[in-house]
Amino acid sequence: MTERTRARPLEFGVNLNNREPLIAPQYDIAALLDLSTLVEEQGFDSIWVGDSLFSKPRYEAMTLLGALSQRTERVRLGTACLVTTTRNPLWTAAEWATLDVISKGRMIFGPCMGNPEEGVKREFAALGLPFKDRATLFEEGLAVLNDLFRDGRTSFKGTYFDYDDVAFHSGTEMAPLKPLQEHMPIWVVSNPRLVGDTADDRMRRIMKRACRRIIEYGDGWMTCCRAANPEELTEQIGYLRAAADELGRTWDDYTVSYQVTMNIKDTKEQAQAAIDEYIGLYYPELSRAMDISGWGPVGTPDDIVAWLREFADRGVDHFICRFGDLDQFGQVERFSKDVLPAFREAGVNVTTR
Repeated sequence: MTERTRARPLEFGVNLNNREPLIAPQYDIAALLDLSTLVEEQGFDSIWVGDSLFSKPRYEAMTLLGALSQRTERVRLGTACLVTTTRNPLWTAAEWATLDVISKGRMIFGPCMGNPEEGVKREFAALGLPFKDRATLFEEGLAVLNDLFRDGRTSFKGTYFDYDDVAFHSGTEMAPLKPLQEHMPIWVVSNPRLVGDTADDRMRRIMKRACRRIIEYGDGWMTCCRAANPEELTEQIGYLRAAADELGRTWDDYTVSYQVTMNIKDTKEQAQAAIDEYIGLYYPELSRAMDISGWGPVGTPDDIVAWLREFADRGVDHFICRFGDLDQFGQVERFSKDVLPAFREAGVNVTTR
């Protein structure tokens, strides 16, 4: 493995859990908006919201980001993640451009294609969309979005989208509708997993396609959910480097972001009990089917710091902290008091391998 030192600083964001107001009696939408101001005041770099139609109902991401853009001034705003396969790319581009303008250029676009759980499959079926071919649908949508973010027009032709010079410009406007940012940051979500020589050829093909998609359509990679396996992060970065070389891109230009679910308490036992309760409410289907220990670090501030350092050393540039606790304010304050200073004050030499 080769190492290089990144010039960019290590950054931390917070996922505001826009499903939690529907499951926690003491945390409503007003509290979520108030939490955004606390996150900014505590020195975090970004704020994120998630997306789901009816598999895991929550307050709608785009609308909520509009409100958050008016409650904050400095932090970046993004989706972790937006299921773009279930949204028409023309409407998505217009909505996102609007968000970037009203936020004064603070948006980060985090698209995903939808995970393979039954609830998501039902969403695709209800919308008349091809779940089995969602990777193609995802890639075509990203191609259209790239055109519209960059130029305000597209002539993309594919299996699911076919446009002939569709533009956000009728000729009477001063210019096409586009984001305020000249280059919209796009952090493409991908969570395929390989470990050494244990994966079969099919999984390797999936990994290679996912990495090529990230390099071709984005400028960052967002991942999550395998927190007990840091070697998998290193392995996928190797595939991403190969894809960048193949496409003539520079890997150093890409951001690696990791959404990590955590819980901070005085003891590991207290933290585990709190996150078990939370995940059981938030993800009733997944919590029965998978090992929750892989979602992120659970324990004391020292436990959290050690996990973050391990993954930062392996290449993460931007951590999106999702707190698995019904007390969101308490977790944000605990992290900013007992974890964030370990990185802000000491300074971190972030390396990628």
